[in-house]
Amino acid sequence: MGAPRQWTEELVPDQSGRTAVVTGAGSGIGFETARALARRGAHVVLAVRDVDKAAAAVSRIRDTAAAAGPAVLRLDLANQASVREAAKELNDRFGAIDLLINNAGVMWTPESRTADGFELQFATNHLGHFALTGLLLDALRARPGARIVTISSYLHKLGRIDFDDLNAEHRYGRYRAYNRSKLANVMFALELQRRLAESGADTVSLAAHPGLAATGLGRHIPAALRTLGRPLAPLFLQHAGTGMLAGLRAATDPAARGGEFHGPLGPTGTRGPVGPARPGRGARDPHARGRLWAESERLTGVRYTF
Repeated sequence: MGAPRQWTEELVPDQSGRTAVVTGAGSGIGFETARALARRGAHVVLAVRDVDKAAAAVSRIRDTAAAAGPAVLRLDLANQASVREAAKELNDRFGAIDLLINNAGVMWTPESRTADGFELQFATNHLGHFALTGLLLDALRARPGARIVTISSYLHKLGRIDFDDLNAEHRYGRYRAYNRSKLANVMFALELQRRLAESGADTVSLAAHPGLAATGLGRHIPAALRTLGRPLAPLFLQHAGTGMLAGLRAATDPAARGGEFHGPLGPTGTRGPVGPARPGRGARDPHARGRLWAESERLTGVRYTF
């Protein structure tokens, strides 16, 4: 069997007339994804925490896609009230949404609690996106063939969901919390696809991961670890414009199917051509996925109707 074919941004089909919402699109992988979609004609909504900083992202997108008129929406995924406000604005502004890319996230943060009392990484990376998707589900189902793509990490394979301490109230470790939140991303995406398919909807849910990309997500990496990893970085790290390809393919490739998990297919899983990969064992447990779903509905107060 030969090496997998390289999938590139140039293979993205025309996106004219489509509305795409990308969380965390002010920088990094989210920005590159939004730029690529706008370049192919999509009307892109940059859902970001800091709308002032997003002005620079809008300007850069217009530089590469002159006809693009991206919109900016304030969204703080760590705050459930902000999630509800953003969802209401999107539902009021658009009758239907073609594409939702749940990209925003935080990584390896010091222990912190949100205004809602949730552990910060679990709240931002999983609960915020769980609630946002549920609140936008009708708008997504209103558009035939709509897609929901949730961005995870290859580190989800090291994650473990402790249902007795889901909110890390008894024990916190920044690495453990991140891995758990990224495992939750994949579990959510796969369980959402199961429920959508069971309901007969043609909306599909996929997951993806970028491998290792040089973005602002690593700003909380401890200095000692950063120093130790610097000599190896060229072997594993890639530019954000490359890191976004797995999610972009999941979002736009006509051959992509609901329930797939896209990522780099190189030997380390951190770089290389992108395509369908195998999610970690924990993400494939249907009982655990159902239990996480129920807990997520309870914690956010957002109940899905199919």
